[in-house]
Amino acid sequence: MHDPAAAPVLIVDDEPHLRITAGQTLELAGYLPEPHASAESALAMLLPDFPGVIVSDIRMPGMDGMALLKEVRLRDPDLPVILITGHGDISTAVEAMREGAWDFLEKPFAGERLVEMVRRGVDKRRLSLENRRLKAELEAQQAAPGPRLVGRTLAIQRLASMIQRIGQVQTDVLLFGETGTGKDLVARAIHERSPRGGHPFVAINCGAVPESIIESELFGHEKGAFTGAVERRIGKFEHANGGTVFLDEIESMPLALQVKLLRVLQERCVERLGANEPVPLDIRVIAATKVDLKVAAEEGQFREDLYYRLNVVTLPIPPLRDRREDIPLLFQHFAVVAANRSGLEAPPLDARGVSALMAHDWPGNVRELRNLAERYVLLGSAFDYRLDALLEGVETTGADLALPQQVELFEKSLISQSLASHRGRINDVCEHLGLPRKTLYDKLKKYGLKAEDYRQKVKP
Repeated sequence: MHDPAAAPVLIVDDEPHLRITAGQTLELAGYLPEPHASAESALAMLLPDFPGVIVSDIRMPGMDGMALLKEVRLRDPDLPVILITGHGDISTAVEAMREGAWDFLEKPFAGERLVEMVRRGVDKRRLSLENRRLKAELEAQQAAPGPRLVGRTLAIQRLASMIQRIGQVQTDVLLFGETGTGKDLVARAIHERSPRGGHPFVAINCGAVPESIIESELFGHEKGAFTGAVERRIGKFEHANGGTVFLDEIESMPLALQVKLLRVLQERCVERLGANEPVPLDIRVIAATKVDLKVAAEEGQFREDLYYRLNVVTLPIPPLRDRREDIPLLFQHFAVVAANRSGLEAPPLDARGVSALMAHDWPGNVRELRNLAERYVLLGSAFDYRLDALLEGVETTGADLALPQQVELFEKSLISQSLASHRGRINDVCEHLGLPRKTLYDKLKKYGLKAEDYRQKVKP
C-alpha cells in the first residue's frame, strides 16, 4: 500500500467503465486518480511540474492517445505517459515507444500490472522533478556574486545571514569548524561581501608553512636580515594591505609567533625582519581553527591573550551531518564542476544514489563529498555509477578491488584529468605528470584514452 499522499494519476479514456475500474485500482493502491473522458480535458488540467503520471488509451475520438503523447512531450518531455493499446496491436505499441511513451499496457491488463507501471512512473517523475529543482537552485546560486554557499537548510541560511552581516563590519573573525567544512570558502565569502572585496585576499595555512620561515612569510624581511635573505621580501600582512588575511589552522602557529601576531592585531602595524620602522596596516584578519582554542589556551598550547583578542566574533561552521538536506544539492554542484573541468559527463542522481548519500556519516564533511562527486564523474562508469559501490570502494559485483586495480583506476583518472586540463596537449601532459612521451603513449593505449577526444570535448 502506497502513501495516501501519493502522486496524482490522470486516467484518460472515453470508456467510463475503464476509467472507473482503473481509478478504483489506483485509489486502493494509495494514488489519487483523476478521470478524464478526453485528451483535451486532461491537457486543460495539466499544470507545469505535474507531480504524477498520465495513463491514456490510444483509440479515442478527437485527440487520440498518440496526439496527447506528442503534446505532453512538447510541454514536458520528462512527464511519464503510459499508453493503453488494443490486444495484438504491436505496431502501435512500437510507435508509441518511439515517440517517447514511458510504457504501454495491452488490453486486457491486470490491476497489479497497472499499479506496478504507475509506481515506476511516479518514482521516475519524482526523481526528474527533484533533479530539475536542484538544477534550478544551482543555477540561481551560481549566478550570485562571490563564493557560493550551496544549500537551503536552516543551518546554511543562518550561516549565509551571518556572513552578510559580518562582511559589513570591520572586526576580525574567528571561524570554528571540523576539517572539511569549508572554512576557507566562508572566509572568502566574508571578504567578497565586505567593502574590502576589491582588495587582496591573502590566505596562509599556519600548519603547512615550516616554522623556520613562517615569520618571514607573514611579516616579510629586509635584505641581509638573515642568512639567505638576498633581497627585501614583502610579507603576507603587508601584501594584503586594504584587504583580508586568512590564517587557517591558527592553532598550529608557534607560541613565539603568536606574541607578534597579537601585537599586529592590537597595533595594526608590522615590522619586517631586520627593519626598525613599522609599516601601518589596514587589514582584516580572519582566523580559522578546528580545535577549541579556549581549551587549547587552558592547556598551554595556545596563548590565552591571543584567544581573547581573536574571539571578538566567532562564527561556527556546521558539519555536513547537521545539514543533510543539502547533501544531494552539494553533490550535484560538485559533479557539475568536475564534469565541466574534465570534459566528461555523468548521469544525474537516482533514488538509490540519494539514499547512499544520505546514509553516509561524512566524517570528512564537504571535502569528502566533493571528492566523491569527482570520483563519480571520473571513475563512475567503472562502478556502473553506483554511489554505494564508490563509497565502499567495491565493484558492482560486490567483490573487493585488488590493489593493482585500484592503482590502475587512480592512474587512469590522473591521466584523464591532466588531458582535460591541458586540452589534450601531449607535451604539456608529459611535463605535468613527469612521464616520458613513450610511457604516456603506452598508458594511453592501455587505458583506451585518446588525446584528440579531450580536444574535441572542450567548447571554444
